[in-house]
Amino acid sequence: MAVKAAKVSVYAWEGTDRKGTKITGELSGPSLPLIKAQLRKQGINPIKVRKKSTSLFGKGKKIKPLDIALFTRQMATMMRAGVPLLQSFDIIGEGFENPNMRKLVDDLKQQVAAGNSFASALRQRPQYFDDLYCNLVDAGEQAGALETLLDRVATYKEKTEALKAKIKKAMTYPAAVLVVAFIVSGILLIKVVPQFESVFKGFGAELPAFTQMVIDLSVVLQEWWYLVLAAIIAAVYAFKYAHKNNQRFHDAVDRLLLKLPVIGGILYKSAVARYARTLSTTFAAGVPLVEALDSVSGATGNIVFKTAVNRIKQDVSTGMQLNFSMRTTGVFPSLAIQMTAIGEESGALDDMLDKVASFYEAEVDNMVDSLTSLMEPLIMVVLGVVVGGLVVAMYLPIFQLGNVV
Repeated sequence: MAVKAAKVSVYAWEGTDRKGTKITGELSGPSLPLIKAQLRKQGINPIKVRKKSTSLFGKGKKIKPLDIALFTRQMATMMRAGVPLLQSFDIIGEGFENPNMRKLVDDLKQQVAAGNSFASALRQRPQYFDDLYCNLVDAGEQAGALETLLDRVATYKEKTEALKAKIKKAMTYPAAVLVVAFIVSGILLIKVVPQFESVFKGFGAELPAFTQMVIDLSVVLQEWWYLVLAAIIAAVYAFKYAHKNNQRFHDAVDRLLLKLPVIGGILYKSAVARYARTLSTTFAAGVPLVEALDSVSGATGNIVFKTAVNRIKQDVSTGMQLNFSMRTTGVFPSLAIQMTAIGEESGALDDMLDKVASFYEAEVDNMVDSLTSLMEPLIMVVLGVVVGGLVVAMYLPIFQLGNVV
């Protein structure tokens, strides 16, 4: 009969060290007595130990890319400090409040303790660690420089997630404007316009076309609002489904996004930054350029750049210089091409690509900040036009009331 593993919980403790100084902290363990015993072994006299309450939704908390970035940075720090790999897993695992993340770290430890390499343990969890991540760790293990490669991977993940956060921030504001405008319009059409409609019936005159259109829209929303809401939800779901499952639709959306004003520029520069950052990281790790471009094609996040990188890979494999191939695609900006050419001539391609990535990441940051400043008055303008238009539509018949009398 299998023995059920003890449930590990997080305990918050207060105590004093050997000098009598009061200290606090947290430890993970199966029971309160074992936590106290562990503290005493560390020379700490436990005064108060309590089990931390878990959130109602804590058990199902997902592992986010930021959790993986933090895990990578902590592993790099531990390796540089000379802490053994298995002990690093123990120390890092205790620091995560997310139980799923603690379990992931413990599973990795068990795999490595069983004799598997770190990279092979990572490859068994592709939903958290992509091919680029695993290949770089594998290269570090093979070269005996795991701490150096982990540091590069940690920097790459941190920069990538920071860039993604900026893109989400840029996309959130236009979506917020549309949602607010939609909600305000719906409230006015369902609650306010019907009050005016009852007044207009006594005028005995034909209503202006604009006013009649607004009233007709109000009647439709009052009677069929649930169908309208269902249609909007269905449209959003259909878009997400098609974007995920239909490659042609996905590619068409990618191309369209790059052509949008302001947002297109942000997405374009972010793709250039991801291209340069990924290629710099892989090339600096000793991965051959042609193989490095395999990882880069999927990291750009846009079909236009993915197609361009695949073409570059073919050109480079036949002996063409990287900067010449980048120029022939017609996708990359001249600054990125020139910096790449300088890197190839000077033998410092990874450094130059790193500078290109940093430059375009800063450009994205500035554009997002500018968009944020621009959106504040734009929200007022959009709401003003929507609300003002409905008000004008309702008062047009009143302005013509003198003609009726």
